[in-house]
Amino acid sequence: MARESERVVDYLTEVELLAESVMADKQQIISLDAKRHQNREALRALHNSSKQSGNVMVCFGDMFIKFSKSRTKDMIQKDQEHLDEEIRKLCNQLKMKVNRLNEAQGKPELKGFNLTPLTREEMHAITKILKN
Repeated sequence: MARESERVVDYLTEVELLAESVMADKQQIISLDAKRHQNREALRALHNSSKQSGNVMVCFGDMFIKFSKSRTKDMIQKDQEHLDEEIRKLCNQLKMKVNRLNEAQGKPELKGFNLTPLTREEMHAITKILKN
């Protein structure tokens, strides 16, 4: 009887740890996406500003630093690329973690969960075929 209760506790602990890992990744994706949205807003504000050249004030932590507009755009765009990459990695990890969680719970693997979007070349080929 004690062995059985230990197995149940081990099983529940494993499922709980997997679920916490999934929830942590989801929360991290949400926070990275919020930062990505703020960067888009900043790029849009830089694009719409009345001055085409000159310096802008950029906030780094608790400091404001004056940078050129072009350098600021480059920094934000690099940050956007980095955020996109991190979100993509987390999403891929999340798929695997959800599959492990479902497996641990005895549920079947989600169908259609491992789909990947078409590349630009594939989309171009499909539109070309559809136009003919």
